[in-house]
Amino acid sequence: MTRLPQTILPTVSSQFIDNWLDALRALCSVAQITSLMKRSGLLADQSQPNGRVTLDQIVCLYQLAAVETGDEMMGLWRRPIRPRALQHLLTSVKEATSLPSALYRFSTFWNLLLDDFQFELAETDRALTLTLIPQGDPPIQPFGHMLILKLAHGLMSWLAGYEVPVAGVSFAFGRPAFDEDYAIIFPAPLQFGAPATAISFDPLLLGPVETRSTSDLDRFLQNAPRDWIFTRSHEHTQSLRVRTFLSQNPWDKATLSDAACAMHMTPRTLIRRLEDNGTSFQAIKDGLRRDIAIRDLQAGRKSIEAIALDVGFSSAANFHRAFQRWTGSTPRSYRRR
Repeated sequence: MTRLPQTILPTVSSQFIDNWLDALRALCSVAQITSLMKRSGLLADQSQPNGRVTLDQIVCLYQLAAVETGDEMMGLWRRPIRPRALQHLLTSVKEATSLPSALYRFSTFWNLLLDDFQFELAETDRALTLTLIPQGDPPIQPFGHMLILKLAHGLMSWLAGYEVPVAGVSFAFGRPAFDEDYAIIFPAPLQFGAPATAISFDPLLLGPVETRSTSDLDRFLQNAPRDWIFTRSHEHTQSLRVRTFLSQNPWDKATLSDAACAMHMTPRTLIRRLEDNGTSFQAIKDGLRRDIAIRDLQAGRKSIEAIALDVGFSSAANFHRAFQRWTGSTPRSYRRR
């Protein structure tokens, strides 16, 4: 097995975007939804509990749906966010002279647009915290709360020129069954069932801002939300560190002891820390195999038999059984998306 050239981005549970799809269904006809799903490479029926969604599919659906609905937040907030709002937000934020100032501009911008929630920014010596305060008793859209906090983090990281450390993230909704997906999005300790949705930063870790040109702004908009929705930091959970190790080494031969040695800890300590993350070394390896298979199936350049061998299966039949167990779908159905 050859060494992989780069980390394979994790997929997330199809349940992760259920709330988003519900919001879209309120704005679009059945025919529009079917078309959006098809063009994004998603199955028309996302009800499979083990289904997986890739970053490319999320980005594609976001870009198509924002145009189709005329709402850059696609029904996730009570008031539609009109086209070019994100461009005006970036124009405002890029003039900030510091990261706290950028976060203040972010909050005041959204407070002009949102009716159901308002942002409150609080700064102390220990924390800079952006909190989403409900106005009345609005329904909570989990995907919308995630997306707007990640946009705040993404904009700060864009201005800083590096991924800004996050001190903590809290959500005003209960812990979902797919809570591990949030660790892929946010490089921070996570809390569910909190009094309010919020993201906080350590002011001592916030560096200066970089000057951003109009072409930088245009590139950020063209790529949205690719450059900010998935974190590039792999140090915040042991499970993502192990995944990074496996994707940068001959992962089919790498052992738990190899990973523990690379992380300067004993195998027993690594096992315990992975258990604290609710996972295991084998589960992480299987998740990487699954995501490599999904990537290659969607690329369409390899046969199913070749992909099966690449991810460590002696036969296509064994790969079919494992893939169906991982995703609830057959490899062939992923290839047809």
